[in-house]
Amino acid sequence: MSLDARLQSVWYGPAWRSLPLWPLALLYRMILALRALAYRSGLFRVEHVDVPVIVVGNLTVGGTGKTPVAAWLARQLEARGRRVGVVLRGYGGSHRGAPRIVAPADDPGITGDEALVHARRGVHVVVIGADRVAAAGLAAEQGAEVVVCDDGLQHARLARDYEIAVVDGARGLGNRWLLPAGPLREPARELESVHAVVVTERGGEGRADFAVHSPMLLRAQFALGDAVNLLTG
Repeated sequence: MSLDARLQSVWYGPAWRSLPLWPLALLYRMILALRALAYRSGLFRVEHVDVPVIVVGNLTVGGTGKTPVAAWLARQLEARGRRVGVVLRGYGGSHRGAPRIVAPADDPGITGDEALVHARRGVHVVVIGADRVAAAGLAAEQGAEVVVCDDGLQHARLARDYEIAVVDGARGLGNRWLLPAGPLREPARELESVHAVVVTERGGEGRADFAVHSPMLLRAQFALGDAVNLLTG
C-alpha cells in the first residue's frame, strides 16, 4: 500500500487510528493560530487588488470538486457579461517564478491540467502562480473585472470579497483532525466563517454523515462528461 493510500485509510477511518500523529496535529494548530494572530494584529499584511476577488477552496487535502465549481462560477459570470480572471497555483505543472498567463494551446506539463481546463473553456484570462496576490493583479491588468481564485482559502495575504468552501459529499471531513493526523488544512469550524459551502456529490455515492453550519449551503451534483487528452485533443 502506498503512503498516500495509508494516509487516506487513517484520515477517513476512526480517529484513534491517527493517535501517534496527534502531537504533530496540535503543533500545526498552534502554528495556524499564531499565523491568524499575525494577520489580525497587522504584523502580516492583507493585500488588495483593484477588482473583486472570489475564492473557491477547501479545508481538506485532496480533491473535493473545487475546480469544476470554480469553472462553473467563471462561466456564469462570463455569461452575465463580466470579464473573468481565474487564478490558480498551476498544480502538477513545472512552472515556477513570476505569474504566467495560460493560453489554451499551452503544455499541461508546464501549466498543470487544471489551468488548461479553465483556459479552454473560454475564460477571459487564466493566470498561474504561487503568489496569488501577484497573479490576481496580473489578471486585473489583463482586463479582468472579477477574479475567481481556484483554491486559496489558506492564502490569507490575498484579500477576498467572497469565500466558497467546497466539501466532498461522500467523504466529508474525515476524522476531523488537522494535518498530519487528519485531512484538514484548517479547523472544521472555519466552515462557519465562509460565505457559502458547496457540498459536491457524484452519482451512486452515498453522503457522508457530517453537519455543515454555514450562512449558505448548496449541493452540486457532478456527472461524468467527455474525457479529453490535453496533449492531442
